[in-house]
Amino acid sequence: MDINVLKEMLPIIAKGGIITIELTILSLLVGSILGITIALSKLVKNKVIFTIASLYTWLFRGTPLILQLFVLYFGLPSIGIKFTPFQAAALGLSLNSGAYMAEIIRGGILSVDKGQFEACKALGFNYFDTMRRVILPQTIRIIIPSIGNEFITLLKDTSIVSTITMVEIMRSAQQLYASSFKPMEAFFIAGCLYLFLTTIFTTIFSVYEKKLAKY
Repeated sequence: MDINVLKEMLPIIAKGGIITIELTILSLLVGSILGITIALSKLVKNKVIFTIASLYTWLFRGTPLILQLFVLYFGLPSIGIKFTPFQAAALGLSLNSGAYMAEIIRGGILSVDKGQFEACKALGFNYFDTMRRVILPQTIRIIIPSIGNEFITLLKDTSIVSTITMVEIMRSAQQLYASSFKPMEAFFIAGCLYLFLTTIFTTIFSVYEKKLAKY
């Protein structure tokens, strides 16, 4: 393995790493908002809302992420809807993450003691005040480990967006390999960068989890 080649490739792949982080954080934030909305929708008694929310999670958890990305980037232009690679990647990852976050959040809500709901009802809280002020704060503490796992999974799943020409870590490594014919160096750097990022964010979530556990 050529050290000089590694030094030349590192800055280029590192730029792709910045895009990877941006894409992961954006997708998780949007996915979390979607997840909360879908989770609450699946807990209401309205059958129409419940059915729509259930169809959403069924669709996006039941089909491969790469298929969803292909539909957004290659399929929708046939009906006049076009996205840039970043837009398609962010939208696809957010929709996919939202389905998994919905089940994580729903499970967290259901794990909160039912007495909490009854106490809120006795105090005159409506459904949304109960969730916002009492249930969701407790739920977040419960689901932090699962959110951390989802973040790490999402971080690695960004490698799939290279299939729609989105330039992130994996795409940068592929381009360097194609131009230099040195696959070992390119993919070695990409692998190390993924390991570095997952280690950093795993540590951050672990520290946050321990901090919340004190309370």
